[in-house]
Amino acid sequence: MPSTNQSKDIDASMSEVWSKFNNFHDLSWAPNVITNVEKVGSIDGGEVGAKRILNNAFHETLVEIDNSEYMLKYSIDDGPSPVSKEEVSNYYGFVKLSPATDGNGTHVEWSSSWESNVEDAIEFCHGIYVALLNELAESFKK
Repeated sequence: MPSTNQSKDIDASMSEVWSKFNNFHDLSWAPNVITNVEKVGSIDGGEVGAKRILNNAFHETLVEIDNSEYMLKYSIDDGPSPVSKEEVSNYYGFVKLSPATDGNGTHVEWSSSWESNVEDAIEFCHGIYVALLNELAESFKK
């Protein structure tokens, strides 16, 4: 099962960092990566079942969210190659926050796994998540 795992320490409290993730419909903190977020349906961005389309291409659903554990899980239901529904299945992304090891700030882990006969999506997804984590860090420097 192909997967990616990226992490970054962010110079902000866990509650400050979590405030960037707890609304599935808001990725305004990553303007250089996510240029368009379309809310799909009527479910609120903090509730399981919330749906969005990112950059007119990635169709995603919030599968699990735990505000007390600073964790969320989402699925990519369809997207551009190499993560289209024809190429991958059971794609799940996970975001988990924990205290940074030096005691200051927040450690953000962003991982994903999926089923596929090819590994084309590994590098593609890794690059996107690294860019998102860098944007997240930058959002606290403004």
